[in-house]
Amino acid sequence: MPDIFTTRPELRGQFGAVTSTHWLASAAGMRMLDKGGNAFDAAVAAGFVLQVVEPHLNGPGGEFPAIFHHAESDRTRVVCAQGVVPKATTIQHCRAEGLELIPGNGLLSVVVPGAFDGWMLMLRDYGTLTLREVIEPAIEYAGGGHPILPRVSRTIAGLGDYFCEHWPSSFSTWLPDGKAPEPWSLFRNPDLAETWTRLLAEAEAASDDRDSQIDAARDIFYNGFIAEKILAFIAEGPVMDESGHAHSGVLTADDLTSWQASYEAPLDLEYEGWTVSKTGPWGQGPAFLQALRILEKYDIGAMDPLGPEFVHVITEALKLAQADREAYYGDPQDGGAPMGTLLSGDYAAARWAQISDRANFDFRPGTVAGFEGQLAVCAEVLSGLLGKGAVYEPTMAHLAEQEKSGKGDTCHLDVVDQWGNTISVTPSGGWLQSSPTIPGLGFALSTRAQMFWLTPGMPSSLVPGRRPRTTLTPSFARHRDGRRFSFGTPGGDQQDQWQLPFFLRILHHGMGLQEALDAPLFHNMHAPSSFAPRTSQPGRLVIDARFPEATINELRRRGHELELVPPHSLGRITAAMREPDGMIRAAATPASCQAYALIR
Repeated sequence: MPDIFTTRPELRGQFGAVTSTHWLASAAGMRMLDKGGNAFDAAVAAGFVLQVVEPHLNGPGGEFPAIFHHAESDRTRVVCAQGVVPKATTIQHCRAEGLELIPGNGLLSVVVPGAFDGWMLMLRDYGTLTLREVIEPAIEYAGGGHPILPRVSRTIAGLGDYFCEHWPSSFSTWLPDGKAPEPWSLFRNPDLAETWTRLLAEAEAASDDRDSQIDAARDIFYNGFIAEKILAFIAEGPVMDESGHAHSGVLTADDLTSWQASYEAPLDLEYEGWTVSKTGPWGQGPAFLQALRILEKYDIGAMDPLGPEFVHVITEALKLAQADREAYYGDPQDGGAPMGTLLSGDYAAARWAQISDRANFDFRPGTVAGFEGQLAVCAEVLSGLLGKGAVYEPTMAHLAEQEKSGKGDTCHLDVVDQWGNTISVTPSGGWLQSSPTIPGLGFALSTRAQMFWLTPGMPSSLVPGRRPRTTLTPSFARHRDGRRFSFGTPGGDQQDQWQLPFFLRILHHGMGLQEALDAPLFHNMHAPSSFAPRTSQPGRLVIDARFPEATINELRRRGHELELVPPHSLGRITAAMREPDGMIRAAATPASCQAYALIR
């Protein structure tokens, strides 16, 4: 196995670990563990802090999926904190507005904000600390200030003129002195601090009981003063979005009060002694599982983890899985996706047979009996988009120019506690650049409706009340020897593309957590982007320049169109693992600099 230079040590301890995409969030999570709280308390506190310190990547009006393992019940579950599309957001309405694609920002693409209810549901049912204890760190950083990341500063500066002209409430929140905050300067969001302070006061006034306070907070958000301010702002009328025209939002009080976060079973796959868990097809996580099933046909352990065969077969397997994602994934509440077939050995064998030693440039979803109609619609819709260049979430450092585009991204956190509770969460949405900041609240709403198509007959066609098929894909894996493994990354369509080689290098090449996430990564841009304007670059393979020259040359010989990028500019993976003897291991990516693991 090649030596991988590690940027940081892999951390080990027994009390607990919190690892996230921002050190202040990790510290807030550890603060909860030190108070005697568990992994769920720590995750909630870290999640609220991420909304403050990474506002370009997530916010209170956003969403998340979580996968957790509850030690006492020995049960793995998914939290769906993904809000649905409003009842009045229909294909007919959007077409009447002159749209062919739903804009990536503004108000028309707003969905029900899901993150708050998801955090509260998990805190009430699995946490032990009070609402005040878990939300106080976020109030402190919003009201007292935090050192603003250079990336946030640049994002605000790039959008300053747009905010000034079109979104004045965002301008006053993020450019309070009329200019973007300087990198690392102390930045405050007093409106957000006041929002949480008032919510906490009202919840505590409603009851002395912990669980009742949490339920009161849920009601305040979706039926109290927060809901009132959201709806009053939407009622003010249209705002400009990336379509070049102003559109109104259609979110109503009924949309807010009729939705709640929920639990569901994960989608599981057995692989090399591990049970790997992902969300259902309302996220892209099943593509990770499909690729794993295809790769069972290969001797991955015999491959050089920095070699061309390793990169090539993973890339080609993911191309096939991502094609199926477009054809078959969507909210299963609307009739189901054929996941039993897509994850079957027979189907994987047929897909494996389509992989050669050459890069494929075709978009090739498989055929599933009974789904021929939606497959035909998918092929027709996507044929006009393939090969028109790609717009992906701007995680990679070499795409800094996209900071001016208004595209958002994602966060991630993992927690393991001393009792063996383990949780993986990927918060996103409600970016400061997604929609105008709600006056008096200090946060924006999620624009995940952009994930839908305005052509009926597809699993991700726009349907009122449907969950958007997102790219958010936290991971949990459980080995039969007792190991518990939580990991994930931001990165839109790249999330599972970065997680898969990370996971395989640990399983098949014996790499440690830090070593595996420090190893160079890669991803393809072959499939249509999940984000407006939904374009692609067939055959394009983005690859870390640290790969050996021989690997790069061989990949070119095989026909991949390579884009070499600077070292450590791909992936923002964090991970935590609990060994059968109670030893906890944790690691965080050096990419983007601010991710940190804490442990003791």
